Amino acid sequence: MIRSHWRAGPQEAWTGQVFVSVTDFTSSRVLDLPGIALAGYGLRRGWATLDGAVGMWLWTKPARRRSGSVSVWTSAAALSGFVRWPPHVRIMKKYRTRGRIAAHNWHADEFDQGLVWRAALARLNQA
Repeated sequence: MIRSHWRAGPQEAWTGQVFVSVTDFTSSRVLDLPGIALAGYGLRRGWATLDGAVGMWLWTKPARRRSGSVSVWTSAAALSGFVRWPPHVRIMKKYRTRGRIAAHNWHADEFDQGLVWRAALARLNQA
């Protein structure tokens, strides 16, 4: 697995409960992987402006045509705002039919990068 560096959001110093979302997209075609990666990094560039974003990682398993993100939010409502963000909507419309997507979400009592990443990795390794 290849993982990006942590990208902090405007709420990186958040204390208390967080909402974690792990997305897992399996592309139907290997030829779509470069475009998917570029789209993900494009969203990542705007991360510091997103309300309620604590931070995120991008990840990929190219040999399995899988990629996604592990994102940390102040609340489920903050994640919902991102889902409706026009750049995200455009990307989802473009790639939604080009593979299969799954998501795992949970609340954590507090944010610890190591604990969140290990929990996300455990979920990703089950798939």
